[in-house]
Amino acid sequence: MTLTEHPRTYATVTDGVAIFTAPDGRREHVAGGDGDIRQAIIRRATDEARRTGGPVELVTSGDRGDHHLLVTGDGALTAVEKTARADATGAVPAASELPASAPDTAPTAATRRGSHAAVHPVEQERISFISDPGPAVAAQSGWRGLLARLGVPVERSAYETARAGWVDAVSRHWAGCRTIAVVNGKGGVGKTMTTAMLAAVYARHGGGNVLAWDNNDTRGTLGWRTETGLYDTTVRDLLPRTDDLLAPTAGISDIARYVHHQGADRYDVLRSNPELLATDQRLDGAQFDLLRQVGARYYRLVVFDSGNDESADRWIRMIDSTGQLVLSTLAAPESAESAALLLEALRGRDERSAALAENAVVVVTQSEPAEAGTVRTIAAGFDGLVRAVETVPFDPALKSGQLRFDNLRPATKDAWLRVAAAAADGL
Repeated sequence: MTLTEHPRTYATVTDGVAIFTAPDGRREHVAGGDGDIRQAIIRRATDEARRTGGPVELVTSGDRGDHHLLVTGDGALTAVEKTARADATGAVPAASELPASAPDTAPTAATRRGSHAAVHPVEQERISFISDPGPAVAAQSGWRGLLARLGVPVERSAYETARAGWVDAVSRHWAGCRTIAVVNGKGGVGKTMTTAMLAAVYARHGGGNVLAWDNNDTRGTLGWRTETGLYDTTVRDLLPRTDDLLAPTAGISDIARYVHHQGADRYDVLRSNPELLATDQRLDGAQFDLLRQVGARYYRLVVFDSGNDESADRWIRMIDSTGQLVLSTLAAPESAESAALLLEALRGRDERSAALAENAVVVVTQSEPAEAGTVRTIAAGFDGLVRAVETVPFDPALKSGQLRFDNLRPATKDAWLRVAAAAADGL
């Protein structure tokens, strides 16, 4: 098909990274590996379609080939004939009128009318015999999935398309270890729950090698709410063995003595000791750095369950070394206010902390069945303060006891999948 008038977006791809230009000229980097940059760009264009309230054109160029697509708010794609778009008078936009970061979309000899510029023949582009198959589009669930399994071609629903995008985001493997810090200076606001659920989502979909680290001086409860491994060990047992674990002769299984593996959820837990006073298990900055090196040696992703003491050395070093902040809050004014104050403090601390705050993800969890309205109010209060705000519905499996992803309701599983995808987009 050809287009008449839709907002236009551009993406120029180089080595798995794209420069994305929105219809209003805003530019940003969109990152992705060899297998996910296409989906990352499409998700970004889909966001623009939702924002503008209608389809947008997506023009891509670079090392993944040249493409021209129409993208709708539910992620549906339609191929578009690669011709320059005419303006209201029928004239073709000049190259100087295109965004500075846009790919070369100047009109070809066939579309140039009345131009005094030299006309050069267009060389025929060879079509690669090895093309990107893209994601599967057949429906998987409901009546659509039933028809697809019977051999009737049915495309995925808008929900299945969105969910496939979330799964793609949380399944990524990055070059080098990535870190997420779950923070809020107030206790009892869902940090431990958020840490465990994020670690479970990333490990179940990305294939393990995920560590949930209880970075807490004072009564950290991550160990109480997760499974116990073969050895009754904590971070205090790991610290004296960091040199051994960082030695060239150390094996990947050596870390198992100091962490607690979660069977079905596939991630490991590095416990603090909630039975000790803070003075008996406080870490200084150098000790935290040694432990962080061990984490980076054995894991592709570390999720920190932070403590409540924002002045502690281990808390400060966590902030200075993390790649993504997730602020956890319940549907309570005090919990939300504590998260907002922390954002303000980080914005005033230094340039890097301010960038973390701006790129943060806020997750508002409904702890009681009657709090749905409060959840929406608090979530709306964070709009514009951070990169993303997500909500998690009430689920009795999150209230107490061991945290296991399989025990959650389907809607709660989808909610944590959205939270994890939002956080992954910032890594």
